[in-house]
Amino acid sequence: MSEQHDIKQANRKLIKRLSLIVVGMFVFAVGVLPPMYDAICDITGLNGKTSGEAADASEAVVDQERSITVQFLADTDPDMSWDFKPNTFSMKVHPGEIHKVDFHVRNPTSRLIVGQAIPSVAPAQATPYFKKTECFCFNNQELNGGAEMDMPLIFYVDPEIPKSVRTITLSYRLYDITKSTNKASGLAANY
Repeated sequence: MSEQHDIKQANRKLIKRLSLIVVGMFVFAVGVLPPMYDAICDITGLNGKTSGEAADASEAVVDQERSITVQFLADTDPDMSWDFKPNTFSMKVHPGEIHKVDFHVRNPTSRLIVGQAIPSVAPAQATPYFKKTECFCFNNQELNGGAEMDMPLIFYVDPEIPKSVRTITLSYRLYDITKSTNKASGLAANY
């Protein structure tokens, strides 16, 4: 009887320890990782989150004294089957000057796909100064099977950008959100 009692006590102790480990992992994942991720992004300049709203360029004053190189990158999530690339890979701009570039997409499948582009700016300190007045990333993009199109981006760099920033990289990652939009429209149809 004593041996069974010892085994039960050992099992209770193990369950308590494992429960504490699970709670600790949850606290770490929810409470520690997000701020740590943001700090790493700030330090390295990776994944600079841009605003999802159109900027007003009416009061921007062009700074002819400075030039900044803007690079454009395009990538797709592994679940996205579209071909996606910038038509312009790099350009020199004066802060305050409005520019338009296009990104080309092609749907090689035979079905309609809905995509959503998520932008990122590097270095992170340039993020608040990169202003989009029009962007395909503001809305979902639908493309029928076999179709292709150019998607516009109209932007300017705020003249208040620090003088130390000489190159900005704007990167888009394109995701297939067809299933989630189908679920959403299915839910809406039920009401």
